[in-house]
Amino acid sequence: MTTVLDGLLVADFSRVLAGPLATMTLADLGATVVKVERPGSGDDTRSWGPPWTAGSSAYFDGLNRGKYSLALDLALDDDRAAARELAARADVLVHNLRPAGMRGFGLDYETVAEINPAVVYCTVTGFGPGTDLPGYDFLVQAVGGLMSITGAPGGEPTKAGVALVDVLTAKDATIGILAALHRRSRTGQGDHVQVDLLSSLLGSLVNQASGYLATGTPPGRMGNRHPSIAPYETLHCADGPIAVACGNDRQFARLCAELGVAELAGDPRFADNPSRVAHREALVTELERVLAGDTAECWEQRLTGAGVPAGLVGDIGDAIGRAGAYGLKPLITLPSGSTQIRHPITWTRAPLAAPASPPGLGEHTAALRAWLSDPSGTPLPPP
Repeated sequence: MTTVLDGLLVADFSRVLAGPLATMTLADLGATVVKVERPGSGDDTRSWGPPWTAGSSAYFDGLNRGKYSLALDLALDDDRAAARELAARADVLVHNLRPAGMRGFGLDYETVAEINPAVVYCTVTGFGPGTDLPGYDFLVQAVGGLMSITGAPGGEPTKAGVALVDVLTAKDATIGILAALHRRSRTGQGDHVQVDLLSSLLGSLVNQASGYLATGTPPGRMGNRHPSIAPYETLHCADGPIAVACGNDRQFARLCAELGVAELAGDPRFADNPSRVAHREALVTELERVLAGDTAECWEQRLTGAGVPAGLVGDIGDAIGRAGAYGLKPLITLPSGSTQIRHPITWTRAPLAAPASPPGLGEHTAALRAWLSDPSGTPLPPP
């Protein structure tokens, strides 16, 4: 069986996270991805450690499996010519360099589209095409409002524990690329897909942004609590917290019954969700009084068995173990012997690409230069 994106060539001029994650997603789906890197240093994340791997950093490896590495110095005429030939052959080009820099190299959208009208060209910026400001995830989390709603009430604004804005932008870029490819399949025309970190973050704020627009009042930090649902937070047991997520009155009634306080479900203060939100402090006091009588692990088993959404607050190792227990097969093994988190999507009929290890810097430069200089246009298979 062929992969979803079999035969698609992607020229990857991106670095760090958002662009490389988008192109790795395309590689997982079967596209052939050629990553263009600066000779000598390569993608910035190759030096972002610890932790380190045998050939690079864990950071780089987690974003660049299944790609070729082509080392080019775009300040040199011959290397620019090779880059332009790659762009001319590509179905998709992705970059997160400054637009002015790409124009200087003759790799901007207008120039590439003139020689390759069918190209789907994706630009990733920090704050949109109208500004040349560099965009980093932490900075956008700060200025984009995410930190203002993350952390303990009254405490310091806090970033998410992963570069969440970059990840969201990568997914938006992938969606935009695939949509443009679908349109191209009907019209034969390429397109310029533009995503930026700030817009992706704003689009992800969903109910929090909607609440602000409805009231004019910016939401604040609530720790692990939800502004519109209760109980939907961590509650303290005898030995630590448990996450309880009652999304409706039926689940709340089951929670109360399992805790042996069924009468709380009929208490006017807690009978429906708006009332529970209004009387959250009293509700938490009543629930934690009972939860203090046993461990979080015991309560998880009991509540889950009763149909109440509840779980321990685990670490990443716990999460991988839990996914395995659920039959999700969360890990893949690369040819190098290292393991990574698998691509999160599966299909019934189409396979994912066979996993290939992240490339060494410039590992495929000689072979790729020979391919680019071959006028026959022979398709380039995945590595």
